[in-house]
Amino acid sequence: MQQHSFLQRFVSKPEFGPLVLLVLELVIFWSFNSDFLSLQNISNTLSFTVELGLIALAMTLLMTAGEFDLSVGSVFGFSAVLMWTVFNGNLMPLGAAFLVALAVSLLIGFVNGWFVTKLSIPSFLVTLGMLLVVRGTALYITDGFPQRTWTAEGNWFADLLAGSFFIGSFRMYMSVLWFAIAAFAAHFVLTQTKFGNWIQASGGNPNAARARGVNVNRTKVYLFMVSSAMASLAGVISSIRTSAANPNSGTGYELEVIAMVVIGGTVLTGGRGTIIGTVLGIFILRIMRNGIVMVGVPGLAYNIFIGAIILGMMALHSWLERRHNAGV
Repeated sequence: MQQHSFLQRFVSKPEFGPLVLLVLELVIFWSFNSDFLSLQNISNTLSFTVELGLIALAMTLLMTAGEFDLSVGSVFGFSAVLMWTVFNGNLMPLGAAFLVALAVSLLIGFVNGWFVTKLSIPSFLVTLGMLLVVRGTALYITDGFPQRTWTAEGNWFADLLAGSFFIGSFRMYMSVLWFAIAAFAAHFVLTQTKFGNWIQASGGNPNAARARGVNVNRTKVYLFMVSSAMASLAGVISSIRTSAANPNSGTGYELEVIAMVVIGGTVLTGGRGTIIGTVLGIFILRIMRNGIVMVGVPGLAYNIFIGAIILGMMALHSWLERRHNAGV
């Protein structure tokens, strides 16, 4: 009876669906191409997976609080452009240039949060406007051309953020470690801290949260700042890895990140989120992108698979939610 009850609880969890889908993905792609699970392919997949993953972790917290941030893709590109422009202009060392880019991203997040909380403008509209402002600024600074990054080759700070080392024959990237630390921290904050309770209360029932003494506005402003900061960090890491700071990089990332969070089981309307589910959603989409190429499916078909996965996962989450509410 206890085993049956445990199984029921496990199946009803929002992470169950993404976990099953991820396992199916791995099995199917590996059955078509045995190199899919090779150490080299796993290493290469992880190297770019965690960059969007950093943004998705912060987006999970923000969406749990009932808000969206469509400006993360533009901040992803802009922060790298700003850092490398400052560094290549010999204005300051790379570490200081990174702190400047991070500070500006925090300001962007603060402005987003202020407009949403103080002026009561929907976050969809606020961050859409910020997307255009930030992307336009990046294009204006660079005249639309990528910035040089290779002058930082061998720089200790660049190696700290996006370097790599070998564990046997497996190449591990520093960005994977940063992602793991961020995922653990986000999960701990959301599930084990008072601030995590505030996040869920702010998204679930903000009026009741305010009545209980939760500063909903401040909580949301902090989360917008975290969202921008994580997008900035991801953009900088990506620019070091690819040796390019393109003002157009990150275009469309905001929608893909939201898809990762939703597939993972975070509720669109706020009030309930899951970092574990988001991690699964991150790997589902990025492994899908890698897998369809390795099995010979045209890369342009990627969006078809994303759309089908989103629709399927939404149907599954809805079914599990109804069963859970019915006590089945």
